[in-house]
Amino acid sequence: MLKITGLEKIYRTEDIETMALNRLSMEVKEGEFVAIMGPSGCGKSTLLNIIGLLDDPDAGSFQFNSIEVAHFNERKRADLRKRNIGFVFQSFNLIDELTVYENVELPLLYLGIPATERKQRVEEVLEKVQIMHRKNHFPQQLSGGQQQRCAVARAVVNKPKLILADEPTGNLDSSNGNEVMQLLTELNDGGTTVVMVTHSEHDARYAHRIIRLLDGQVVMENVLS
Repeated sequence: MLKITGLEKIYRTEDIETMALNRLSMEVKEGEFVAIMGPSGCGKSTLLNIIGLLDDPDAGSFQFNSIEVAHFNERKRADLRKRNIGFVFQSFNLIDELTVYENVELPLLYLGIPATERKQRVEEVLEKVQIMHRKNHFPQQLSGGQQQRCAVARAVVNKPKLILADEPTGNLDSSNGNEVMQLLTELNDGGTTVVMVTHSEHDARYAHRIIRLLDGQVVMENVLS
């Protein structure tokens, strides 16, 4: 699904140049669950932003489903992103003024999905993440675990081929964190590809494979049984 070859990303200011990704190469097969690990500043978030089509590299190749997307313009990136990728963030990124139902419905509005189908999809996914009983609540009325379940529901409501999770349990206690990791595992078991950035060795063990980064390069890969 993802094939990255010789990827480079450099951030420049007036005084300093920082190589965030240094000729990085990796692949992710359809249906895999991959964890990306490494110390702060190693390039994890930069890599996830490029995979998520939120940023473009300075050099190298990035193929998404055999399509070269490394230098797509923003319109092409946005179209591919909203149809194929769901995001789960550490800070939830829910909209406080919208209810749980409305937060989850939002990606379907962007896609122009008819109202009847929107309702069916939203209710189906809220049942799946066990938060249907909170559908009319606002994010501030939810626990951290409930907010992240809402965020997962929003990420998968458009049935994406790929879920990108950035420290998805970082703001949760261990019990709620395990629930979120189990949700991601179930989605992966259902065929959704998952790429997760994490500092947690515990969370990484849910993955099929761990890719470790250092100084913007892949330095090790571990396949988990």
